[in-house]
Amino acid sequence: MESEDKHSQGHGLVAAVDLGSNSFRLLIGRIEQSPMGEQIRPLDSLKEGVRLAAGLQPDGQLDRAARQRGIAALARFGERLRSFEPERVRCVATNTLRVARNPSAFLVPGQTAIGFPIEVISGREEARLIYLGASHALPTDGQQRLVVDIGGGSTELILGHNHDPILFESVPIGCVSLTQRYFPDGKISAGRMRRARLAARDALAPYAVEYRDLGWEYTVGTSGTAKSLSQIAERAFGRPDLDLNILERLTELLVEAGNAFSPRIAGLRADRRPVLPGGLALMHAVFEEFGIGAMRYGSGALRQGVLYDILGRKAGHDMRRITVERMALNYGIDREQANRVGSMAVALFEQVAPVRDDDMLSRRDLLGWAADLAEIRDAEAGIK
Repeated sequence: MESEDKHSQGHGLVAAVDLGSNSFRLLIGRIEQSPMGEQIRPLDSLKEGVRLAAGLQPDGQLDRAARQRGIAALARFGERLRSFEPERVRCVATNTLRVARNPSAFLVPGQTAIGFPIEVISGREEARLIYLGASHALPTDGQQRLVVDIGGGSTELILGHNHDPILFESVPIGCVSLTQRYFPDGKISAGRMRRARLAARDALAPYAVEYRDLGWEYTVGTSGTAKSLSQIAERAFGRPDLDLNILERLTELLVEAGNAFSPRIAGLRADRRPVLPGGLALMHAVFEEFGIGAMRYGSGALRQGVLYDILGRKAGHDMRRITVERMALNYGIDREQANRVGSMAVALFEQVAPVRDDDMLSRRDLLGWAADLAEIRDAEAGIK
């Protein structure tokens, strides 16, 4: 890590803030030249165990305690980011704030606390960014791979080749939500694990066939659940890679312990213990539903993807544009119709919400991509 006074210089630095459903994370990196082109070297990181999803009430409201935990974490992040220019910081929020009925109750004070806009991204945008981060931590080997990211409130599944995502989806089920539903008191039994796994399989089933048809050479797990399970497996069985046998043995170990806080569960951070039962049941379901043979852990994920997305935009290689164009080509959309809709949307926007000239290009891009994605949605649904 480098000292904070070096951070304050701000030369070549970029920062990603990931407002996850379980943890908030800040990653600061430096843009450096390499024989492979511009790369990002991580310099500093912060993690806060906010457990935002635990504050979602049955009516969809995000409770005051969870909001306060999150705002306090953002204020601490803001201290580190005080010298950063706005274009060098991107703050993204994921599933909990996608589904909360009162997101503004958090977003307005949260943006004040950190000093930068907070963007609530879609599930597919989250999946795209996760793959971008994962791919930069993996070899450029030309093989097709499946990346699985189990988060607090959603699970992202991405098929990709080198740095290019091919198929990506976000399933609204995660380790926090599954734990709250089936293990609310922290007690673990074989019956509860089975019911949690079956519920997860039901949520995953609509996506499995398309992924299986396309196929992949190997599977990578990213983020906290994959990392925690790999660490426990290595301590308990001497094997960091996961397979169905290891997951079944981990389930037996957890059921025998009766709760995730037992000393028998070694190699696990304290902040991961409350969500371990749901994470393990969900990972087991992913293996069964998608027919995965083995999974390795990969260190790149959402926050690394956000940094590389900032880098791409600065270099003129906006991965949002590339991804939308690739999807449009794959689905064979009516390009003339998409262009007409996009042009009309831009014209209407300029009439009702004039903005500065330096903002207009990005606004036109967003509206154009929205028109393309609407055509892609209709093509996917078979709407003529």
